Amino acid sequence: MTSRYDEVYAEWQSDPEGFWAAAAEAVHWYKKWDIVLDSSNEPFYRWFVGGETNTCYNCIDRHVENGRGDQPALIYDSPITDSKRVFTYAELQNEIARFAGVLRRHGIEKGDRVIIYMSMVPQAAVAMLACARIGAVHSVVFGGFAANELATRIDDAKPKMIVATSCGVEPGRIVEYKPMVDEAIEIARHKPDTCIILQRKQHATDLIPGRDIDWKEAMDEAEPVDCVPVRATDPLYILYTSGTTGVPKGVVRDNGGHLVALAWSMPNVYGVEPGEVYWAASDLGWTVGHSYIVYAPLIHGCASILFEGKPVGTPDAGVYWRTISEHKCSVLFTAPTAFRAIKRDDPDGKLIGKYDLGSFRTLFLAGERSDADTLEWAENRLGVPVVDHWWQTETGWMIGGNYAGLGLLPVKHGSVSKPAPGYNVRVVDDGAKEVAAGATGAIVIKLPMPPGCLPTLWNNDEGYLSSYLEDFPGYYKTGDAGYQDEDGYLYIMSRTDDIINVAGHRLSTGGMEEVLASHQDVAECAVVGVHDKLKGQIPVGLLVLKAGVNRPHEEIVVEVVQLIRDRIGPVASFKEATVVERLPKTRSGKILRGTMRRIADGEEYKMPATIDDPAILGEIEEALRGIGYTRHGASS
Repeated sequence: MTSRYDEVYAEWQSDPEGFWAAAAEAVHWYKKWDIVLDSSNEPFYRWFVGGETNTCYNCIDRHVENGRGDQPALIYDSPITDSKRVFTYAELQNEIARFAGVLRRHGIEKGDRVIIYMSMVPQAAVAMLACARIGAVHSVVFGGFAANELATRIDDAKPKMIVATSCGVEPGRIVEYKPMVDEAIEIARHKPDTCIILQRKQHATDLIPGRDIDWKEAMDEAEPVDCVPVRATDPLYILYTSGTTGVPKGVVRDNGGHLVALAWSMPNVYGVEPGEVYWAASDLGWTVGHSYIVYAPLIHGCASILFEGKPVGTPDAGVYWRTISEHKCSVLFTAPTAFRAIKRDDPDGKLIGKYDLGSFRTLFLAGERSDADTLEWAENRLGVPVVDHWWQTETGWMIGGNYAGLGLLPVKHGSVSKPAPGYNVRVVDDGAKEVAAGATGAIVIKLPMPPGCLPTLWNNDEGYLSSYLEDFPGYYKTGDAGYQDEDGYLYIMSRTDDIINVAGHRLSTGGMEEVLASHQDVAECAVVGVHDKLKGQIPVGLLVLKAGVNRPHEEIVVEVVQLIRDRIGPVASFKEATVVERLPKTRSGKILRGTMRRIADGEEYKMPATIDDPAILGEIEEALRGIGYTRHGASS
């Protein structure tokens, strides 16, 4: 199939407002918009002004009304608790309408905020959609976030209610959530009126009389409520992302633009049809979980898999293939780090052969840079297209990628392919001047941003301006660095903070990681720039080896140093690397390079709130000390 990408992108360029108005016809509106794009208060743009809609109605009720109530909507698969359940659209509608009744009974109305602090259970999606049903604004915070981090979000969002599970279930351990909720409320200046607690059978918790309410008891007494029309520009949710100052930034997502962007993306980017099974193997606490576990698949009438488990260890590196096979999944969207873990434990892909993957046709990767070696491993063993794409919490959907529904573009390993319609992407120098094709620079997006992107930060317009718009006037600063080749393909090499200056040469740590990942014994890796008195900064590599590699680590280090010298050159000054058991990551799979750099430089560092396992930082400190770093001693 020849790709229609160039034609569609040109359609958007020639008439941006007409393009999105046409896309908006896929969405149900109680009242059509007066203005497609309101530019009267630049740079605070608003999409579909005057329009009225409801996100829950678009996700659930309209499908039931159109005769598809018996179709699967949400497939809960939890290998970590050995439980499964399939909800049809009609069943999901009933659960959501009743929980919306619970919210209403306890004083939640349009515009009120509700913090959702839950594990990966169906009730978390029900709570999100119930908020959307009555126009309340949800803010999902990772279950298990430290109490002080939850408290900062309580004080910023000022919720009337917190909805939580009693616990989370991790491999080999139970994480009690309720004590963290109690501590966070004690710390916070703002006090929610009510907490609704879903008691999981793995660990029940005590409830505080007068404040805490049992989920099941509340649902048993609930009266269902209907969807409430909201303005297209009303907020649907707040999602907090870490700020450079340590104060979290509340990314706002509106109702109208969000609906239109996600409705466009499902058939055009992911190439799925209503009724098919779509799986985003992420967490509801991340933007991927919001957009592509809960909202987009249901907007489009698909069945969405909500998976509570890990790519390895629950029980093995074949769990993804079992899930795809059992539920006849067509499309998987996950993070590259998941595939690196699978490749590490099953380097030959032997477990893939145990399952029938006849339904599976496309793998999408995003969230962390996809190295060519991992992409090729997946392509060769799965026999399906593997699509790398790039987006951010702030955008809520893809900035750049490939387009299964338009016909895939030729793949270039290391590239996220081309920008999506709506995104005018440029690569510029520090003075906002465009650089030549192939030259590395800061990646920016010319305003206005397309529907679905953040219109501002929650109660913080000034923070929105200073964080994203001031450094490059007229552009949104992505914070990513990379280049665009002569064919218009984008290469996202690293965060701008990860461009290191080695004796005056600006070098990308991402480029070095790509070389290290090509070594036959390396499962995954990270490169950080550490302080050097002579050259300013020099790169240091951390290597995780594939399962079964028994060669001396010193030999492997010598080989990877030579690889960098051969492929990038002596200018990189890459002379140090060390082997580690694992890399510190967020729970979405992003490697904490900045934290490792501070450890190597002997600087104090704050324990990242999103870290998957805090104990790993001690392992990293010990490994770096072994090659002469952390000389000044770091502290957490």
